[in-house]
Amino acid sequence: MSTINHNRLDKIVADARKAADEREKGYRERALKIYPWICGRCAREFTHANLRELTVHHRDHNHDNNPVDGSNWELLCLYCHDNEHQKQIEADRGYTDSRNNAGTATHSPFAALKSLLKTDK
Repeated sequence: MSTINHNRLDKIVADARKAADEREKGYRERALKIYPWICGRCAREFTHANLRELTVHHRDHNHDNNPVDGSNWELLCLYCHDNEHQKQIEADRGYTDSRNNAGTATHSPFAALKSLLKTDK
């Protein structure tokens, strides 16, 4: 049985994180120069004070697809970005949006309301 070289693994993970951070910094800075500082979903506006809450979302979910024109990016606030990824996770698991369900309600909660409101005089 071979032993695990933890120092080597730690260096690999640290290098991978550093490379991802550098890659992100590059496309984030470019996206912030191209697009207005507004969330593409909720239209929340951002300033220098809260710009850290504005993220770059990859439309095709491929973080390595970073065309120079920014066509694979959209700026989303943290909340909308999390929601977008949650929808993707649910779609991958086969969940569907219940609002798209073609079924209609069969229960009418106010059907007997008129008879309940009648008062004998």
